[in-house]
Amino acid sequence: MNSTDEEFNIFQDMTIRFLEKEVEPFFEEWEEQECMPKSLWTTMGDAGLLGIDMPEQYGGAEAPFDITQMIIYQMSKMCFAGLSTGYNIHANIVMPYILNLGTEQQKQHWIPKMISGDIIGALAMTEPGAGSDLAAMKTKAVKEGNEWVLSGSKIFITNGMYADLVIVCAKTSTDAGAKGISLFLVDTSLPGFSRGKKLKKIGQHTSDTAELYFDNLRISHDCLLGELDKGFVHLMTELPRERLGCAIQAIGANDGVIEETINYVKDRQVFGQAVGKFQNTRFKLAELKAQQELCRTYLNACTEKLKTHEMTAEDAAILKLTTTQAQCKIADECLQLFGGYGYTREYKISRFYADARIQTIYGGTSEIMKEVIARTLLGR
Repeated sequence: MNSTDEEFNIFQDMTIRFLEKEVEPFFEEWEEQECMPKSLWTTMGDAGLLGIDMPEQYGGAEAPFDITQMIIYQMSKMCFAGLSTGYNIHANIVMPYILNLGTEQQKQHWIPKMISGDIIGALAMTEPGAGSDLAAMKTKAVKEGNEWVLSGSKIFITNGMYADLVIVCAKTSTDAGAKGISLFLVDTSLPGFSRGKKLKKIGQHTSDTAELYFDNLRISHDCLLGELDKGFVHLMTELPRERLGCAIQAIGANDGVIEETINYVKDRQVFGQAVGKFQNTRFKLAELKAQQELCRTYLNACTEKLKTHEMTAEDAAILKLTTTQAQCKIADECLQLFGGYGYTREYKISRFYADARIQTIYGGTSEIMKEVIARTLLGR
């Protein structure tokens, strides 16, 4: 389903007005505090920004996927990376997982509350000793009667401090490697759930990232999300949309960085002329713009594939690899054009630069993306 130009423009204007009113005046303070107020989630819910592409029967607007993309893009372009990452997890990853894999009861119970912002979602895959290597996962779920008993820990979990609901990956068949993983919907108010301290990061300070602990946490049998021992398959099915979200963040941030840099080099005077008059500046920005447009074209192609369920794991890997590496390069090259001012927090470019670095790590590292692509070319 594609949005009409009029529909898209209406949602875009609404999103920009919301961010200018509810986020921009406070974001610097939130960065200093290294957290956003939890109330922002219900504010976004009241504004109709959460689960905007979810079905109407669960409280969504049933808008096209393009609208969700646009919201992530605008947050990223306005240099609200911490917010866009949290939003991406909640609205672009966790909700679709439940919609696509959940029972009707699970959908009715969780999605409306996530759309209102009363429930904040997180996805817990990574462990202290198991990131991309899912077979090394130690968190386990053991069936006891009509319950599952969950034990283990997760790290680097976006929305971890605020999450009311966590989709947890756990081993249910200990001898089956990655094929023995299942997904569970975990209510964080249950006994046995706890959080570590909020992790201190070099960027995306407003995105709360935490370590989570499960100490013989008992959950009902109906908390299983999808099929037993099919968690790896489910993850692989849903990962293309997650990696598409990372790419959207990269494209949005790149547009923001280039725009910020153009405005700066037009005004900044060096040796009696604007920095933008020097050939090095002009050629550098031309190169970065060309790279950005190539990335945007591939993003648009992958978006169309996702809509028709034709986007492959290789497509997603190529997209994430190229867009996020381009993001780091563009932020670095543009910061250089700011000179010493680029290294101060007086200008947004420094935040664009610091926030970009994690993009080549979470959602699958660049090295893992290369391996996915190589396997398609050469086999295992």
